[in-house]
Amino acid sequence: MPKALLYECFSGIAGDMHLGGMLDLGVPENHLLSELSKLGIDDEFRVKAKQQTKMGISGTHVTVELTSPGSHSRGLPEIQDLLNKSALAPGVKKRASDMFELLAHAEAQVHAIPVEKVHFHEVGAVDAIVDITGAAICLEYLAPSNVFCSNVELGSGMVKCAHGLMPVPTPATALLLEGAPTTRGNVEGEATTPTGATILAHTVDHWCHPSSFVSTKTAYGVGTKDFSRPNVVRLSLGEANVALETETNVCVECNIDDMTPEAYEPLSERLFALGARDVFYTPIVMKKSRPGTKLSVLASSDLKDGIIQCILRNSTTIGVREWPVAKTMLPRRSEIMTTSLGEVRVKVVTLPDGSIRWKAEHDDVSAIATEQDVSYLAARAEIDRSIASQMDSSDGD
Repeated sequence: MPKALLYECFSGIAGDMHLGGMLDLGVPENHLLSELSKLGIDDEFRVKAKQQTKMGISGTHVTVELTSPGSHSRGLPEIQDLLNKSALAPGVKKRASDMFELLAHAEAQVHAIPVEKVHFHEVGAVDAIVDITGAAICLEYLAPSNVFCSNVELGSGMVKCAHGLMPVPTPATALLLEGAPTTRGNVEGEATTPTGATILAHTVDHWCHPSSFVSTKTAYGVGTKDFSRPNVVRLSLGEANVALETETNVCVECNIDDMTPEAYEPLSERLFALGARDVFYTPIVMKKSRPGTKLSVLASSDLKDGIIQCILRNSTTIGVREWPVAKTMLPRRSEIMTTSLGEVRVKVVTLPDGSIRWKAEHDDVSAIATEQDVSYLAARAEIDRSIASQMDSSDGD
């Protein structure tokens, strides 16, 4: 089974908690400090780690102390320049840069400004630089094949930020964790910070517990605040099988032998517009040996009535049949990757053994082929080579 990392954020997560958990999990402290010194700003901060107990749970607590009175906030371009000029490994640079870009894009959207204009304390403060770069260093050191995360506690109330009082979760945190399973109100105050949310949003592959997990090491990162529950994040390293995704749909079908072929395309378009998961046609032989077509539509159960009405209105059939269908799927995600010919969307699928397969989106390849005035096959081959190189590099980091 592949190496897996599991986050359990029942009291939320912050950058310092994450660093503490990584050290508690086995990342050598001297490795972290040695790598952080490659940023070239070690005169601005000092990292201290110590064992600490919160409500009976022992773990590692990390403090980032600012040592330079001249420390200031930096914008995204300054941080990326700092990373690019550093002696950090390429994998660490890319991971850290991607995290900062993710956070900057979230803040830009929240404040309705261009990302290049983002310049604020949450991104540029020295402790955020240490937390995020430190996270990249530790994750590259552990190199898990799959990263899982269960429900993330966000907290409650209000928190004071550089922009004034903000609701918990802050707008950036809420945006970063869209689509992730979260809980609220179990602790007073801010449980998950924008930095913690950024680390999770960039790192987590699967927002769930693995279907099978054999833990080889469990660790705790201790937070600074005191809550009504232990303010710790639990990290577990082990072996896992990827959980398959399942859902129940309805299949609606009918047989048609008297409709002009031109009518099938608009019918499909209307069904997809209603939210159908899939629409497909099967050649069949009907009564009196007439050639016909079987229409099959897969959709969520709540769309069934609308799907049936659409078929009856837009085809020549006088009836349909239906039944529930269980669907089992591999976990998948969509990424935007930069290739030698331009940006493309890439569908990445995780197999049960933890390995991945991927494919560039056809529409993007076709558009690039037209723009570059090359054949589709040539564009596909070059894009695939570029993506494969990046995937291989990522696996080897």
